[in-house]
Amino acid sequence: MRRRNFIKSAMVGTTAALVGSPLLKASAAISGTAASKMRITKIRYYAAPGYNKPLFNQARGIVEIETDGGIIGIGEGGSKDMIEQCAQMIIGEDPFRIEHLWQYLYRGMFYPPGREKLHALGAIEMALWDIKGKALNVPVYELLGGATRDYVECYATGFRASKATTEEQRARDCIEAGLRSYRIGPTGGNGDARFDFYENAKKTIEFCKRIDAAVGGGGKWAIDLHTRFDLTEGIKVSNALELLEPYFVEDIVRSENPGVYKTVRQMTKVPVAVGEQFGDRWDINELIENRLIDYTRVTLPNTGGISEFKKICSMAETHYVGMIPHFTGPLSSAALVHALGSSSPNRCMMELGGGEIEKPAYFNEDYLLYRNGKLYLNPAPGLGVKFDRKKADFVMEVTTKTKFPHPYLLSPDGAIHNW
Repeated sequence: MRRRNFIKSAMVGTTAALVGSPLLKASAAISGTAASKMRITKIRYYAAPGYNKPLFNQARGIVEIETDGGIIGIGEGGSKDMIEQCAQMIIGEDPFRIEHLWQYLYRGMFYPPGREKLHALGAIEMALWDIKGKALNVPVYELLGGATRDYVECYATGFRASKATTEEQRARDCIEAGLRSYRIGPTGGNGDARFDFYENAKKTIEFCKRIDAAVGGGGKWAIDLHTRFDLTEGIKVSNALELLEPYFVEDIVRSENPGVYKTVRQMTKVPVAVGEQFGDRWDINELIENRLIDYTRVTLPNTGGISEFKKICSMAETHYVGMIPHFTGPLSSAALVHALGSSSPNRCMMELGGGEIEKPAYFNEDYLLYRNGKLYLNPAPGLGVKFDRKKADFVMEVTTKTKFPHPYLLSPDGAIHNW
């Protein structure tokens, strides 16, 4: 009853309750735009135990955002420094104003955030959606517009469940298990051996032919070239694969200059996938809007959050570009099901590393609903993930606002603008 009464009072909060919040003064003076009476009181950051790949785009840190109403939301991603900077800016704020806080964190430091900060922003924003879903007792996908599909198809990079000794048989086992496609990489490039572009272009083409024959074609396989080749060899491989009809060919060339895909698009007809190394919509918009790619690989938390990912989904739908996000972490996978399960891109798939879902000890067993190669929408409130902090490694806690208030500019209607 106490929780129910709190939520009811939170939804009918008055303008008077907002006056103490510096971010809300302008809008509160007009009509009282707060969505709840809750305030963010603490933000904690945990490291995933045993995780030994400290890559920003694979960040596994867990963020907890605690409110004075007793509701705690969880997100995943970011580094300690970036989480700390963002956390200090939103202590005392209303967690329901997700887009408002996103704009403040994104624009409040004057310089646009780099991709490392976007990962932290994505983790925090993920936790805000979790809070809102829990407070309203609905799954996040309902807040995002409701379900648009029964499940999200999956593809595998590797397939650990297979006992096969060849890649061809592993690919067959993967497809027989119900996954939509099996993703491979180019030959060479691992260990101490030097990478010969010419040699590995030829070997990669032959490898793809064997995989295609093993799974019976039909887009049941894809390849990531890992930005490993230069443009000449990348195009050579792509053109050789056209008749094999892979589901997609990913990262044909290095990612620093997206404009190069104006050239790539004219030189090959394979389905092109790009974006796992990108962040928000401004990283990928020209590739989508000019239809230079067939699939975007942007993912969570790298885009900066669920809302940003949804905006990219809408942009992709407008230009008939599919969504096949890169895998990052287990909680991010749960959030992706909510985002893709409530969106309408012409095609979408999710990646499973090793062809199976992870089961970290610090999450509930059923945090992902997976069967027969597909991920189903979780109807539990919020993201549907329960976090046992005792099984993770505590790193820090933020309870006070920054000592250096950030300037910000509000337009007459209360919206944040660059200052």
